[in-house]
Amino acid sequence: ALTRSGFAEGKLARSIVVLRPLMGVVLLALGCSAALASDAADRWRFGSAADGVITASIYADSMLVTGNGALGYSPVLTIACRPVGDPHWSEWLQLSDGVAASDTITVAVTVDHGSSVRENWLVASNSMTLMHDGADAVSRLASAKRLRLSWRFGLITGRVDADFFLAGAAEAIDRLAAECKIATP
Repeated sequence: ALTRSGFAEGKLARSIVVLRPLMGVVLLALGCSAALASDAADRWRFGSAADGVITASIYADSMLVTGNGALGYSPVLTIACRPVGDPHWSEWLQLSDGVAASDTITVAVTVDHGSSVRENWLVASNSMTLMHDGADAVSRLASAKRLRLSWRFGLITGRVDADFFLAGAAEAIDRLAAECKIATP
């Protein structure tokens, strides 16, 4: 005969056996969310240049197809800060193919599936880098989850899109600001 405490202990033991798989799923989910947070921070690559510019870069989640369509690549978005001089903040897009523009190019910028904003970006480095200066350009990335940049490579080509998953952007911007010893935008 089971006593009242024996019944309770048996019921508790059965409950633990039943809940064990569920506890495993919960622990796995917690571990995965921690891994995702770590992966987000790991997606950003940090660097510096001889002129004091400090950078954080991330690859696009989308691929751009080159000339004949045989090869593709992911463009790289870089956030940069300068400890001295203006502007303190910049962002640029590194391409493997040059654009057919000499000074500026119109880039459609969409943050988190919002409205597209058209901006003029400078064309540099053999037409393979598109640059946009200013704290406003960088500050919009801190709270964003996704960024889409869209532009035309040439007069007869269609638009191309580069999509970026920006997890960890706020932390990357904070780190840059700390290393540059300037205010976060």
